Amino acid sequence: MSPASQPSFRLDPGSPDSPVLLHVPHGSRTVRDDVRGGIVLDDSALERELDHITDAHTAELAARAADSAVCAAARPWRFVNALSRLVVDPERFPDDREEMRAVGMGAVYTRTTHRAPLRAPDVDQRPLLERYFHPYARAMTEAVDARIAATGRAVVVDVHSYPTAPLPYELHGTGSRPAICLGTDPFHTPPELRALAEEAFAGFGSTGLDNPFAGTYVPLKHYGTDRRVTALMIEIRRDTYMTEPGGPAGPGLDALAGALAELVSRL
Repeated sequence: MSPASQPSFRLDPGSPDSPVLLHVPHGSRTVRDDVRGGIVLDDSALERELDHITDAHTAELAARAADSAVCAAARPWRFVNALSRLVVDPERFPDDREEMRAVGMGAVYTRTTHRAPLRAPDVDQRPLLERYFHPYARAMTEAVDARIAATGRAVVVDVHSYPTAPLPYELHGTGSRPAICLGTDPFHTPPELRALAEEAFAGFGSTGLDNPFAGTYVPLKHYGTDRRVTALMIEIRRDTYMTEPGGPAGPGLDALAGALAELVSRL
């Protein structure tokens, strides 16, 4: 199978009885050759950009948390993006609802984290959306539907990280930067879900709410209409578990995996 024909995401099975879906959308550095040609950065600049933009080690964090679930019935499902968000960002709205379009970082990025050109500003985004964004969205929707069919509900836990110091692309980077930022949605994040996360991650010091990053991922089919789908985003400040930017993980990764496993087991 050629690299271009390989799946751009994967669903790692959990327990049939688990409603929890750990979503890891930004953990990969892979940029396929068919996409690389449309990126204007040279190789060294692209590697630096990947250091800044990638939520490094989050796929490993989710895997360790799944392996640490207190019992087999609590093992969560994992939906993992196999490609870099520089290919497409599956968590963005693909239209004018997306506020990050203002800095060239909608579903298809045209600017870097430092607001330098990444792609031509007039790039035709439709081929990338058709090849990568829409299939990902359909598969994620199907994964959520499967949890609802099996358990009567679905709990999407978004696993992210963010840099200790704000980057120029951030629209809301002037406030505090807690060790753990919880992103919520007024429709899909009930108070009890938020409280469980606050308890699970209390040992890491500061926990913030929707600051500096807000919101969480819910498939558009369910967004704002289906209360069987609850969701929470967990943004982990990178100095708690790794060397920045883009360096190796440290001992904090195990502690974070334990906290995430505790949260998953209680859901």
